[in-house]
Amino acid sequence: MGGHPYYYFVPYEDDIEAALQKLREREFEAGRYNPVIPFLDFPIGPTSPAPGKRHPSIHDALDASDADGTRSILDIERIDVTPGFGVAVAYPPERLQELYRTDKPGRANVEENMEFFDELERGQGIYFVVYENGRPSEILFAGYSYD
Repeated sequence: MGGHPYYYFVPYEDDIEAALQKLREREFEAGRYNPVIPFLDFPIGPTSPAPGKRHPSIHDALDASDADGTRSILDIERIDVTPGFGVAVAYPPERLQELYRTDKPGRANVEENMEFFDELERGQGIYFVVYENGRPSEILFAGYSYD
């Protein structure tokens, strides 16, 4: 088939790992993952479907999704400095500069240009801080599904 991109904007907090885990829990509880919803529409917002979880744990949801993965942030288990399956790494500031002409892009800039997906391998993710009026306002988490 082919991998599917996914992305989420979450409120900024200093602890990126904590923000990732809160997002994973939110999306699990909402049931926004394969196999509950095989293909999600992004961006996720207040009107996005939320049928509720159908598995006892995130681990069980990952098992149920088999080789396809969940096609969601549930596939990203942790933050690290080295890319790998199930890992999100910081997107390099020099790449932000190349894409957005700043290392502090605003949300509108990011929504208009998501070329970073061209650099992602299946089963891997990135994150970076999104700014508003020069201050951190959100964190973008983005990844590519396994299938």
